[in-house]
Amino acid sequence: MKKLLASALASAMVLSAATAHAGGPVIVEETEVVAEKPASSVGILPLLLVGVVLCVALCGGDDDEADVRG
Repeated sequence: MKKLLASALASAMVLSAATAHAGGPVIVEETEVVAEKPASSVGILPLLLVGVVLCVALCGGDDDEADVRG
């Protein structure tokens, strides 16, 4: 009885092990797509300089003295 049980258990293990590896290993390859930065991108410094020049031209330059009543 023990020999029958041992052989049944051994054959069950062999079948379950073969079933577990039936499909083979699964290899997943992930490719990461990186968008390249365009060569003609404008940095922030020229934009800041344009803003400062516009502010100086439009906001400043008032030479009139204010009337001080005292």
